Amino acid sequence: MDGLIFILLLLILSFLAISFRYFYKFFLTREELRSEIREKHRLESNLEKKATKKEKILIKIFSFADDFSDLGQRINFYSENEDVQRLLMQAGFPYELTVARFQGVKMFFAVIGLIVGGIGLILQFPFSQISVILLPIISYFCVVLWLRGKAKARQEELSYQLPDFLDTMSVTLQAGVGLDQALRDITPFFEGPIKEEFGRFIQETDVGVPRPEAYKTLLVRNDSNEFQLLIKSLIQGERLGVPISKTFKQQSEEMRKIKKERVKEKAAKASPKVTLITTFLVMPSALLLIAGLMIINMFNDNSNLFDLFK
Repeated sequence: MDGLIFILLLLILSFLAISFRYFYKFFLTREELRSEIREKHRLESNLEKKATKKEKILIKIFSFADDFSDLGQRINFYSENEDVQRLLMQAGFPYELTVARFQGVKMFFAVIGLIVGGIGLILQFPFSQISVILLPIISYFCVVLWLRGKAKARQEELSYQLPDFLDTMSVTLQAGVGLDQALRDITPFFEGPIKEEFGRFIQETDVGVPRPEAYKTLLVRNDSNEFQLLIKSLIQGERLGVPISKTFKQQSEEMRKIKKERVKEKAAKASPKVTLITTFLVMPSALLLIAGLMIINMFNDNSNLFDLFK
């Protein structure tokens, strides 16, 4: 009987020990998951773009254009849905615009232009008969051109920020940090399209999207030549086993050369523009001023031209 009690006690103690052991493992795993969730939440909060007061107002105004979405998708001259989707991706979906909402926004502003032109026609303003036709058309195309300009400016800013980003990544990777961790550490310290694009890349890989697919998504969202070159180099380097830090360093040096060449090109283009402004604006203005002074001198019966400058 004593032996049976001893065996039972031994089994109870064994089960208790096993239970405590697994409870301790559960406790450690739970703390690891909590720390990982906190880290991801901190990263997402750093990567999240906070809307300014101006953006909130415009988002509210644009929301009224949803009623015109169906009409805008029927009247899609110079703004096909595929083109609008591509431009919105390149522009970073400004003001929470979607394809349907943008199609409504252009018609919304066209209606506003028609109303303004109609008011001018009722009040008999000059050229009101022409403005009632032109204002809706101008408003329509201004919205389309605004989106194209927004996309172009964002892609240019992306190209401009890349060399500094690549230098920082290269130094971090050479220190022995992995690519994913380097992106998590460096991306929050940048602003603009670099932060948005690589932040979205990190979020996609976190939810299980394969890295090659995430790279292809980056290529689809952006048409900057420098950015395309970087992503394609990363894809090729991953396939061939080339060190990523070396890829970032080479791309940084190459993009700085391209950046210098673009600055020289813009400087060379600026000289003819200055010459044109001087020839067609400054010089005629100076000649008109001198001619006006001469005419005033003639009417004042001043025979000496130098009297004008006394």
